[in-house]
Amino acid sequence: MAEPFKRSPYVQNTTEESIWYVQLLTHLASYVSLFGAILAEWLVKYRIVSSNISKDDPRNKGFASLNDRFEGYYTNYPYRLASDVMNRPICGVPGAIVDVSNRQTSDEGWAYTQDGSKRTIVNLGSYNYLGFSHNDGPCAQRAADYIDKYGLHMGGTRHEGGNHVTQKHLEECIANYLKVESAIAFPMGFSTNAMNIPALVDKGSLILSDKFNHASLVLGCRLSGATIKVFKHNNPQDCERLLRNALCELSPKTGKAYNKVLIVLEGIYSMEGTIIHLPAFIEIKKKYKSYLFLDEAHSIGALGPTGRGVVEYWGCDPKDVDVMMGTLTKSFAAAGGYMGGSKAVIDHIRAQSHGSCYGAPISPPLVAQVAESMKIMTGEDGTDIGNQKAVRLLKNSRYFRRRLIELGFMVYGHEDSPVVPLMTFWITKVVYISRRMFDYNIGVVAVGYPATSLSTARVRFCLSADHTKEQLDYVLKMMDVVGDETGSKYMKAIKPNPAYSSDEEKAR
Repeated sequence: MAEPFKRSPYVQNTTEESIWYVQLLTHLASYVSLFGAILAEWLVKYRIVSSNISKDDPRNKGFASLNDRFEGYYTNYPYRLASDVMNRPICGVPGAIVDVSNRQTSDEGWAYTQDGSKRTIVNLGSYNYLGFSHNDGPCAQRAADYIDKYGLHMGGTRHEGGNHVTQKHLEECIANYLKVESAIAFPMGFSTNAMNIPALVDKGSLILSDKFNHASLVLGCRLSGATIKVFKHNNPQDCERLLRNALCELSPKTGKAYNKVLIVLEGIYSMEGTIIHLPAFIEIKKKYKSYLFLDEAHSIGALGPTGRGVVEYWGCDPKDVDVMMGTLTKSFAAAGGYMGGSKAVIDHIRAQSHGSCYGAPISPPLVAQVAESMKIMTGEDGTDIGNQKAVRLLKNSRYFRRRLIELGFMVYGHEDSPVVPLMTFWITKVVYISRRMFDYNIGVVAVGYPATSLSTARVRFCLSADHTKEQLDYVLKMMDVVGDETGSKYMKAIKPNPAYSSDEEKAR
């Protein structure tokens, strides 16, 4: 019998500011690090010290630099010294555990070599929320069947001989899964936002954008030419205030009233672990007759009884969201992105979007992977495996987050979110924690500038339905040790709740 998926009580504000002196010291440390980078650059420039930094071609002397000087300082020095915790090469299936190639550097991060050895680690860095990234099972078998039947690639855009039957089937699957009239798929998640928002609004439009929206949304909004107002993160009141004030004015770009208003949100924010308060934004959208654009890159598959995302999680009507965007790269273990909505909206995107015109169709085995995983999540395969995955991911997320809080760590985000950011604020602590956890054969995501501000560095854990309690307990045990080593426990430790522990044991 399927186990019910129960949503946790919602708390609006899930972030806490660090103590004032922590903010002061993290800023000071960042400035000292930057000063050291500038000094090192100066010493290298005048050949007082030698360096492996790449040299520009002498023939380019006098030309404007292609690189921003600050980015150059940051990349060549602070980032390079911490580059061992970035871009680690995996050499296996990125499931709950994954094989990672060992690599070494003899010149402090300028170059790396690999000796062919590898290690197996507990993987909390992949967006494998539903645990579909397997090389066996029904999804892998269907993908193999599609290769035998359709091959690997169409060899052209949809307008040039690439409008394959599998692409049509994929879009029908997505529309059915989202419970919308129509959908369109694209080969890349980032470009799904960046290339399609300009097809929805223009310079006579107004965009209300969340402060922490993803770079792809920011780029798409800027490329559209629309006037952009940024509201406080997940704050419907601030969004409404900015919208109300803007509607009292004329567009600064056209001198006329705005022709349309688009509110741009994400379902789950991948750096904050926040679940958007969707019903409040839908209310604003209806009140002011604006349009709502929802990016479900991280929430599709990860929320709701059948993984249909934040709309299902809140029990909202999909028709109240004008554009439902998502990616196929995370929960469904494939590649690409999609947009779903009314037939009129999707037909407009299909005709006007650069992504539709120039993007290649999605490869047939990836179509098979998505179609089969959606079939499992909706129960159309005749099993309750999809429900089990959704409930297990929910329990893993709650369990792991609560245990971190009980240990005294400051954790951002909502309880039901599988993205768990643990705040260290210091970039140096993030780097050390990532290295030490790797020593314990645990892979975590080290996040710092420019993904966050200079003073809000964090370690990010991504939970999966495939993680076992034993794996999570091992990670928590080692995190407890490393947290004490780095002084990263900013909150008072809480005594574990025996009732919650016994409930979890029964549930597992």
